[in-house]
Amino acid sequence: MTNPLLTRSPLPYCVPDWAAITPEHIVPALTELMTTEREAWERIATNPEPATAANTVDALEEAGLPLALALNAAYTLMSSIGGDELDAVQTEVLPLLSEHANAFRLDKRIYNRFAAIDLTGLDPETARYITEELEAFTRSGITLDDAGKTRLRDLDSRLSALEVEFSQRVIKAMDDNAAVLSEADVDGVDDTRLAGARQEDGTYRFALDNFTNQTLQVALTKPEARVAVLEASLSRGLGGHASSDTRQLVLDITRLRAERAELLGYPHHAQAVADAGMAKDSQAIVDLLGSVAPKALAAVERDRAKLEELAAADGVGLGAADYTYYQEKLRGQLGLDDEALKPYLELNNVVENGIFFAAGKLYGLTFKPRPDIAGWVDTCKTWEVLDEDGEGIALFQADFYRRKGKSGGAWMNSAVDGSSRDGLKPVILNNCNFPEPAAGEPCLLSWDNVITVFHEFGHALHGMLSLTRYRSLAGTEVPRDFVELPSQLNEMWAYHPQVMTSYARHFETGEPMPERMAATLTKAATFGQAFDTTEFLAAALLDQAWHRLRADEVPDDAAEFEAFEERALRQMNIFHELVPPRYRSAYFAHTFGGGYDAGYYSYMWAEVLVADLENWFKEQEAGGLTRDAGRTLAAELLSRGNSRDPMESFVAVRGRAPRAEALLERRGLA
Repeated sequence: MTNPLLTRSPLPYCVPDWAAITPEHIVPALTELMTTEREAWERIATNPEPATAANTVDALEEAGLPLALALNAAYTLMSSIGGDELDAVQTEVLPLLSEHANAFRLDKRIYNRFAAIDLTGLDPETARYITEELEAFTRSGITLDDAGKTRLRDLDSRLSALEVEFSQRVIKAMDDNAAVLSEADVDGVDDTRLAGARQEDGTYRFALDNFTNQTLQVALTKPEARVAVLEASLSRGLGGHASSDTRQLVLDITRLRAERAELLGYPHHAQAVADAGMAKDSQAIVDLLGSVAPKALAAVERDRAKLEELAAADGVGLGAADYTYYQEKLRGQLGLDDEALKPYLELNNVVENGIFFAAGKLYGLTFKPRPDIAGWVDTCKTWEVLDEDGEGIALFQADFYRRKGKSGGAWMNSAVDGSSRDGLKPVILNNCNFPEPAAGEPCLLSWDNVITVFHEFGHALHGMLSLTRYRSLAGTEVPRDFVELPSQLNEMWAYHPQVMTSYARHFETGEPMPERMAATLTKAATFGQAFDTTEFLAAALLDQAWHRLRADEVPDDAAEFEAFEERALRQMNIFHELVPPRYRSAYFAHTFGGGYDAGYYSYMWAEVLVADLENWFKEQEAGGLTRDAGRTLAAELLSRGNSRDPMESFVAVRGRAPRAEALLERRGLA
C-alpha cells in the first residue's frame, strides 16, 4: 500500500491529503525519510569539493524537505486528534527524531563545512543562515569529546521520551480530573454547556481547560461548586489518578535538563535557553519578570478590596476559587458582561469579518473559502489566501473545536513552510479548543476567546507572509522570545473600532454591538490585568525556578514536589493566595512537555516590543489600520522571519530600540 507521507502531496499547495494518512503510516514513513536524509548528510559531509552555500546550505535544505513535510503532517494529527493510537506513535517516534537531530548537530564534518564557507559576497540571508547554524552547533555540543557526545545523545533520548509521556498525561488529566457536579451545583451555567456535560446518572461532567482557573468558575453561582472545580484543576497530576500522575516526570525532566546544561558548559538549563534567544542572560529574564511582579501584586491588592465587597454582599469570604467569578461581576458593573457580549461574538463573524477583515485592510489579503480541500476533521475549514493582485500566496486551515484526545489550549503550526528556494507556498494551521455547538447552533465566544482567535492568527500571518529563501528561517522560525510578537501585536485589532464594527454583530439580527458596549469594552482593555499578570508571572517564574536548579539541587522525591513549588513562588516574590499560577508544574505542558522549557517568559519579553509597536500603529493614520502601515510591518518584520536579527526588524519598523516602560503602560500597571 502506498504511504502518502513518502511522496509530496498532489493537492493544491501540497496540503497533506489528511484523509489518506493513518497512524500506521507515520512511523514507517518517518523512519525511512530519516534514513534517506542521513544518507544525504553523508554525501554532503564527504563531498571533496570546497564547501559553498550551494553544495552545503542548499543541499541540506533540499535533503530535509521530504522529512519536514511528513513531520508537519504527523505533528498535526498527533496534536489535533490524538488518542491512544496516535499517542503510541508519538511515544515511539519522538526519541527517534531526537537522535536524528543529534546525528546532525554532533557531526563535526558538517560543522567544519559550514565553518569553511567564505561569507564574502554572499547575500545577507544566506550569511545569517550560516552564522546561525554555527552557533546552533556550538550550543548543541559539537565541541564535546566522544564520551560527552554519547552522554548528550542519551540525555536527549531520555528527555524526549519523558516529555512525550508528560504531554500525554497532561491531556489525560483534563479528563481524569474533570469536575463532576450535581444538578443542584450547576446554577448559572448556560443550557448549551449543560447539555454537553450531562451524564446518564443526572450529574454533569466538565472536562478541564488546560490552565488553572477554569472558565466554568465564572458561571457557577454556588461558592462550594467553584471551590470543587478549582480544586479539581489544581490537583491534576498530583497522584489522584495513576494514569495522569506527572510529579516524578517533572523531577526527572528537570534533573536531566540540568545535567544536559552542565555537560554543555552552562550553569543551568535556564541559561542554556536564554543563550539561544534574544535575552541571552537568564538573570535578565528574572530581573524583567521581577520588576513587574510588585506592581502586579499591588494591583491584586487594590482589586481585592472591591472583590471582597462584592463577595460579602453574597455572604461569601473571598477565596481563590471566587476571584474570577467576582471579577466578572465587577466587569458587569462596568458594562462588560460576557454573557451580554457573546451574542455579538459569533465565531464565523470573528473569523471572516474580524481577523480576515483586518488582514485585508493591513496587508491587502483576501480569503477564498476552499470547501474542496478537506482538513483533518470534518469541522476543519480551509481558505486560500490571495494577495491584492489576486494571486494565491498561502493556504489557511482552522480547527476551532475541542474534542477528547486533542491537545489543550490554542496554537499555530505549519503543514508546509514557505520557501522561495523550494518553490513552496505556506500552508498554515490554527487550532483552538472552543466547545463545539450543537448542529445548527452558533458558536458564541467570550471576549478572551476572541483575543485567542486574533492571537493565533497573528502567528498565522507570520507564516503566510514569509518571503525568505530558506524554510529554516521562514515565518515563526525565529528566537523563542520573539515568536510571540506578531501574535500579541495582532490582538490590538480586536479593539479597533472599524474592525469591531465589522465582526461584532448580533448572530441573529446582524445588528452591530451597541456603541456603549463597544466603547466600554475598548476603554477597559486593561481590565483584569492585575490577575492576568500575576498568574502569568507566577507560571513564568516557576518555570525559571525549576530550570535554574543544578542537577544535585532537584528534589529526589515526588513528596517534595508541592513544597518546592510554593517555596519557589515565595522566593521569587510572586506568591499570592488568591492567584495561583496560570499553570502549576504538574500540568505545565508549555515547559515540561517541551517547546517552552525555561521559555515561558517569552510572552512577556516579546510584549515589551509589542507594546512599543502598538504605539507606533496608533501614531499612524486611522489608528494604523492602513495598507501603508501594514505594508511596512509586512516588509520589514513579518516577511523576514529569521533572515536577519529580529531586533533589526523591530528597529526598521519603530525607528529605535524598544522602551521597557511600554509594557507596564500596555497592561495598565504603570
